[in-house]
Amino acid sequence: MTFDLAVLTAYVPALLHGFVDTIWLCVLSGALACALGIALTVGQRRGSRLLVVLIDGYVALTLALPLLVLLYVTFYVLPDFGLLLPASVVGVLTLAIYYAPYVAQVIQAAIDAVPAGTIEAGVAIGMSPLAIGRRIVAPQALPLLLPTLTGLMIGLFKDSALLSVISVHELMFTAKGVVSDTYAPLEVYFAVALVYWATTATLNHATRQWERRLALAHGVALER
Repeated sequence: MTFDLAVLTAYVPALLHGFVDTIWLCVLSGALACALGIALTVGQRRGSRLLVVLIDGYVALTLALPLLVLLYVTFYVLPDFGLLLPASVVGVLTLAIYYAPYVAQVIQAAIDAVPAGTIEAGVAIGMSPLAIGRRIVAPQALPLLLPTLTGLMIGLFKDSALLSVISVHELMFTAKGVVSDTYAPLEVYFAVALVYWATTATLNHATRQWERRLALAHGVALER
């Protein structure tokens, strides 16, 4: 068995296109997951009893299902009920729905870690709830939130490879096509693995730098 990355030369543009599509899918689904996670957090903390019960049910159901099962349900079952969406839209929505409860749990843990005394001080001087959230809670919670949230986004990025099973044109789907053309799975999947590793390592390093700067700016002590 030989190992020759030169066989991929003609397919670099296709793989690069697949990688760019993967990034866009992850950015969209990550942004939706964060927005939905914030909404879930607000609903659980400020919502009515019925809303809290509904959110808890959604969270429990989502956390109990493997992502692949949820992906199959949204792609193959929903059309039977008249809801037919493009594969890329299904992929983005499924990733967002799956990761939103995890984001909500991370946000709640970060908020709970903010010293109660600082919030009480804000109330004592007459700050509004919005001002307390923006000027007291958020600056202290964000540095605590970033490490775990980054881990979730890295997980989302890696899980985006599962979208290839519903024919979403992302990096792994493109790689499968290249393997069919070149009969060089070792070289193709080695290159793909290298891309995933480099991307996640870059994201993790950039987030750590941002986390340290936020912690220094707001005087928050980090565990690492």
